Amino acid sequence: MLAIITAGIAPGVALLSYFYLKDQYEAEPIYMVFRSFIFGAILVFPIMFIQYVLSVEDILQSGLLKAFVATSFLEEFFKWFILYFIAYKHGEFDELYDGIVYGVAVSLGFATVENILYLFAHGVDMAFGRALLPVSSHALFGVIMGYYIGKGKFSTNQTKRKYIYLSLFIPFFLHGIYDYIIYSIEKWIIVIVPFMIFLWWLGLRKVKLARCLTETYSRRLSQ
Repeated sequence: MLAIITAGIAPGVALLSYFYLKDQYEAEPIYMVFRSFIFGAILVFPIMFIQYVLSVEDILQSGLLKAFVATSFLEEFFKWFILYFIAYKHGEFDELYDGIVYGVAVSLGFATVENILYLFAHGVDMAFGRALLPVSSHALFGVIMGYYIGKGKFSTNQTKRKYIYLSLFIPFFLHGIYDYIIYSIEKWIIVIVPFMIFLWWLGLRKVKLARCLTETYSRRLSQ
């Protein structure tokens, strides 16, 4: 049991630490990051219940609807909801890069609990594959969500709403593609590898852009 819990927690903590340490200006308070992580973890249970009801009632029959509605929309909407109402409106969210830190924290809180439950059901042998695919993909969806919600917070009123919408839509769209590949394509491994490479490229590009924009914003404030 200890091995499963450790294997379930380790990738989430490692990825969260990586993106947290990328914040080179004013690191976010640990309690705020931890709080976001815990809220993301709690989300697993109501989402699992809704997904269970949808599955039992067979409401969404096509693979496309299951990928984009039962999984992607439910998970990304609730993560976005937590990010917007718990972190976005908090005074500690004072740099663009902070959106990435909180977005990753919420996403990895969710992914970590989901990962532990999966390993309890299927065994610790699945831990490596889970770390490479579901856990890291959730982290990258969190990066992208956090980047756009950070852009929204520090944009003018004319563009603010656009970035807030993008912070939900783009992770939802990418997550839907990911799930459709995994669950609906027979030789999914051939497709998921290039998709994950693209996702890492996109996520790291958003990290770099957020750091550059944060640096520019900080310089303007100091002048």
